[in-house]
Amino acid sequence: MNGWITEEGSDYPFGVTFIPEEDAYNFALYSKNATGVVLNLYEHVNAMNPVYSFHFDYLKNKSGRVWHCRIPARLVGPARYYAYQVHGLFAPDRGLRFDPQKLLLDPCARAVGFPRRFSRQAAKVKGTNMGRAPLGVLPISRRAYDWSGDRIPKHTHDTIVYEMHVRGFTRRPNSGVEPDEQGTFTGLVRKIPYLKELGVTVLELMPVFQFDPLEGNYWGYMPLSFFALHHLYAAAQDHDRRVDEFREMVKALHQADMEVILDVVYNHTTEEDENGPTYSFRGIDNTTYYLLGEDRSTYRDDAGTGNVIRAGHPHVRNMILESLRYWVTEMHVDGFRFDLASLLTRGTDGTIDENAPPIIAAIRSDPSLAHCRLIAEAWDVSSYQLGRCFPATTWLQWNGQYRDQVRRFLKGDPGLVPDIMRRIYGSDDLFPDSMEESYHAYQSVNYVTSHDGFTLYDLVSYNSKHNEANGLDNTDGVDDNFSWNCGREGDQGVPADVLNLRRRQIKNACCLLMLSNGTPMIHAGDEFMHTQGGNNNPFNQDNETTWLDWDLLERNGDMFRFFKLMIAFRKDHPSIGRSRYWRDDITWYGVGSAPDLSHESRSLAYCLHGSSRQDNDIYVMINAYWEDLVFTIQDGSIGEWSRVVDTGLESPDDIVEQGCEPVMRSMKYSVKPRSVVVLLRK
Repeated sequence: MNGWITEEGSDYPFGVTFIPEEDAYNFALYSKNATGVVLNLYEHVNAMNPVYSFHFDYLKNKSGRVWHCRIPARLVGPARYYAYQVHGLFAPDRGLRFDPQKLLLDPCARAVGFPRRFSRQAAKVKGTNMGRAPLGVLPISRRAYDWSGDRIPKHTHDTIVYEMHVRGFTRRPNSGVEPDEQGTFTGLVRKIPYLKELGVTVLELMPVFQFDPLEGNYWGYMPLSFFALHHLYAAAQDHDRRVDEFREMVKALHQADMEVILDVVYNHTTEEDENGPTYSFRGIDNTTYYLLGEDRSTYRDDAGTGNVIRAGHPHVRNMILESLRYWVTEMHVDGFRFDLASLLTRGTDGTIDENAPPIIAAIRSDPSLAHCRLIAEAWDVSSYQLGRCFPATTWLQWNGQYRDQVRRFLKGDPGLVPDIMRRIYGSDDLFPDSMEESYHAYQSVNYVTSHDGFTLYDLVSYNSKHNEANGLDNTDGVDDNFSWNCGREGDQGVPADVLNLRRRQIKNACCLLMLSNGTPMIHAGDEFMHTQGGNNNPFNQDNETTWLDWDLLERNGDMFRFFKLMIAFRKDHPSIGRSRYWRDDITWYGVGSAPDLSHESRSLAYCLHGSSRQDNDIYVMINAYWEDLVFTIQDGSIGEWSRVVDTGLESPDDIVEQGCEPVMRSMKYSVKPRSVVVLLRK
């Protein structure tokens, strides 16, 4: 049996694998509809001619739908890069788009090289793209990475998710990172002390998969490969060294007791629609990898990006699983946030399977992924599945209703008190813990802002989006942001009272987020009031619009202090963030003994009894109205309560250090307009 494999190659694993005992490379590529495959090996990424080509013989080098071969290292010689040419019909009306002149990237390549003449346009037209195509990188390194000493952190009630863009986090010179490390994984490592001081426990990295550097999506949400790191995010230039740089970052974050989760995009690719480039999937097996329109010549576009991955197909499902396993077993990441995850619930025909989506079931049952933190963005362009389709036992979900209702409540919209009660409580209406479902409160990922939309400062500074710089006539980005500029649009000539109100509103948002049951997430830079100038969709702004301005940290040090202490307060009181809902431990009040649930009400109070869990009781008073409201504290007696937070006060009185809380000498408290007050019973 081994003799056959040595001669013909193995159909697994997919991609390229070095076989040390044979001093040979194994190549395996899936294509159901191909009529022929050619493997080309190149010495240099800019080479026009291969040093070696192998023509697959379907009678010898094909098993089922997998083309495979075994190439001795002596024949590979100095080659470092590789690509395929795949033969077959070009019949768009049948969903087939083969072009044997195209060099195609291996979908399972662990690294990608780009020639100097790399061209997206060359991939959009029929004919050769020789010398202009992305190439896979052969695995030259024989050594295993030393993971000794790596520890896997796991956080529960103290989970604080921090969403960041690797490049944007340290790209500005004022980040304090050395020039050659700015915007890289190493640059991020330099900022670990900052993240520790803030209180971050889970770092969520926006996409780090390789994407097309010419496509223009700075965010990285148009992946070219599901296995390779984006080459511009590493300080190292060598392909193997880049992988180790990522590993060193993960190991350093683990040593700092932080989980690392990746924002992953398995629902579409950079090949876009029928007018997009042919880099890989489309030219290898179009009908396998993509959901096609009824006419077979166009693509389903439920992602709003031109195409949708056919995740229900067995091979595509296995490829996604292999990718996830790779990042967990070889790169030691701790979990994933799935972009537009509802697209993964679609079957091979594109219909939604709410009961047992194959890919979701496969992820759930895979032992390599059993310990991972899994987070779904539970919607796409045409469906909204929040609280559905994702197993109650494992998956967390971005709670878009939390985001929208907190925004509306804080800006003063009426009729929201009942909704805010549900969101603070943990959104049991969306994640029911009934006998049938049994969801957990922590499965709601609560957030007010993310990469997608206004920053927190812009949310309180702009009534309308200002996306002109994106080059789309301000038509991109959502129009309904539930934002409020506090009385003056933008940052020019803003009166002091407006600036003060904005700061208070930011603190209010931070308070509600940290006081809510569920899993809180903040977006990088919000803690020191980073602004994007009102741009709520800066997907193509690889510049100072999106690069964090670290001068703002010094200028707004009081805001950083507030976030840091509010995060610490949440961690110090595990009765806030629970596995289950608060149930009888919560009593709701208003300015008096009962909450005002009327349409015009904009106030709420409650007492969370932590004493049942060996924690302090917490009393919260929320005034989203534009005038002072006098609340009567309904629980306890004079002298039992101490004030921790009052966002209506100036720093440092807005939030006090642990042990310095002033004792309340009255059971009445005047809460200033648009303010939140938090009391603690010692």
